Amino acid sequence: MNIYSLMFAGVGGQGSLLIAELTSLAAVRAGYDTKQTEVHGVSQRGGSVETHVRFGDKVHSPIITPGEAQAVIGLEKLEALRFAHYLNPDCGTILVNDHELIPGSVANAEKVYPYETIDFLRSKGMKVIALPASQTARDLGDARMANVVMLGALSTLLPIEREVWDKTLHLRIPAKYLQGNLKAFASGCEAIQKVA
Repeated sequence: MNIYSLMFAGVGGQGSLLIAELTSLAAVRAGYDTKQTEVHGVSQRGGSVETHVRFGDKVHSPIITPGEAQAVIGLEKLEALRFAHYLNPDCGTILVNDHELIPGSVANAEKVYPYETIDFLRSKGMKVIALPASQTARDLGDARMANVVMLGALSTLLPIEREVWDKTLHLRIPAKYLQGNLKAFASGCEAIQKVA
């Protein structure tokens, strides 16, 4: 049994910690040994947030070594680029939300932002799947659900049954947000089938 190593990367407030937690909970529910760790950085000020999730028959450490991840999930283009070196070049996929958050605290940020991130990563031979998760979430009525759209897409790449994901969402998401998040998850599942 392979160990699945997943790197979640986003900016504070995007919900990368939530979808990493949901992934860990689903993996445990599916019977896997699971480990998770996170680095918040200056997340409350819009800084980077990275979370490592590993699951399999037996996992000894939550830390992912660069070049080991089966998936890097970037909730924003710059964060996907920042953590792309964690991707396993032989079998990994970068899932990236085709969304740009220009750092307000960086001088001339609009001029130096890596707008061509997706093309750049592909030019390096990486498998990149770009999804309009933020737009999909806005179309569903709440832009904050972009993270769960990405989670739905990721779920199609993992050996965890859909019913396990649904049960995990039901148990973890507050009732008043549940239906919207179930729709967001389903939209992510559908979106990746169209582009993968």
